[in-house]
Amino acid sequence: MAATSKTLLDSATNEYVADDFVLSDPDSGLTLRKRTLRCGVSAGVDEVEISNGDFSFVVLPTRGMSVHRAKCGDEFIGWRSPVNGPVHPSFVDVSEPSGLGWLDGFDELLVRCGLESNGAPEHDPTTGRLVYPLHGRIGNKPAQKVTVSIEDDELTLTGVVEEIRFHFLKLRMTSEYKLRLGETGFRLNDTIENLSGSPAEMQMLYHTNFGAPVLESGSQFVAPVKAVAPRDACAAKHIDTWDRYAAAETGFEEQVYFCELLSDADGMTRAMLKNSMGSRGVALAFNQKQLPYLTLWKNTISEADGYVTGIEPGTNFPNPRTFEGEHGRVKTLAAGGSTSFGFQMEYLADEEAVSKSESTIQALQGAAEPEVHEAPRRDWSAS
Repeated sequence: MAATSKTLLDSATNEYVADDFVLSDPDSGLTLRKRTLRCGVSAGVDEVEISNGDFSFVVLPTRGMSVHRAKCGDEFIGWRSPVNGPVHPSFVDVSEPSGLGWLDGFDELLVRCGLESNGAPEHDPTTGRLVYPLHGRIGNKPAQKVTVSIEDDELTLTGVVEEIRFHFLKLRMTSEYKLRLGETGFRLNDTIENLSGSPAEMQMLYHTNFGAPVLESGSQFVAPVKAVAPRDACAAKHIDTWDRYAAAETGFEEQVYFCELLSDADGMTRAMLKNSMGSRGVALAFNQKQLPYLTLWKNTISEADGYVTGIEPGTNFPNPRTFEGEHGRVKTLAAGGSTSFGFQMEYLADEEAVSKSESTIQALQGAAEPEVHEAPRRDWSAS
């Protein structure tokens, strides 16, 4: 099949492909399907499903180019949130006074946090006014333009999302998802541009979330750890089991651990979640020069309340933005400047794939012993 491309939507020209649009390449087995949801809080949400026959994943242009869910064969990848989404951003009041409105739409496999801020909500200490909402705004911004292309047996989905406020921040994110035949995961590259004539600050965090069947009693987080510390007193109580998971527990209080990982000479590192038998897993690969910090979120509450763990590479830890700025973990873009983040998710469908991934991580760990802090680090944790 010759190279082909198609614009799925473009706000500049008001171009929008009809529901149930399909683009397929019989030679490579690559397929894209687009549809628009019509019911409940999902009304108006565009879904784009990309498949190579064995692996498929669903991207949400309406929700900041998030990945809603994925499948490998018949196996579900993601988590089962009590939020029955995907939720249209019009039903998510990110700026409501508590700063927690972001949670009204949270049910994705991968959602970006940023771009102005990506951490805990922050209020003005004098007026009580919300300054920065939980996890920022980019995950609830609809894409301005989305295109697809198939060339050399590779499908590329590109979306442009802007986070702009007159007199304030002017950032554009161009996101590219790539998939080839035989892959059991996706490759992602995000480029953030500062459209302003003045320097701008930004943060990025990739909030990837996994539940059953990979997450279960006995599951383990595996990564080449340089240092790890609990976020707060609750997490500190369980530091001896920070990388292992228990069964679902009603009333479980979330535990969060902040990590710095080891990497190869090029900055590449890898993190993995494997099930109790080591027969299934998911792995994330990214460049630590771009994303130097990792947050592990353990939320093994009852299934009905959202049994899930988050593996979250980022430019910083998801503390309040002011705290992160005081500790040098806010990125500055020059006027007209840009930066890029590469990220890959791979589903590990059998023991051989899990073992191979673990061997790569062990090679990065080498003889280095992880530095395990039993209490929160003052320079890492606002708690």
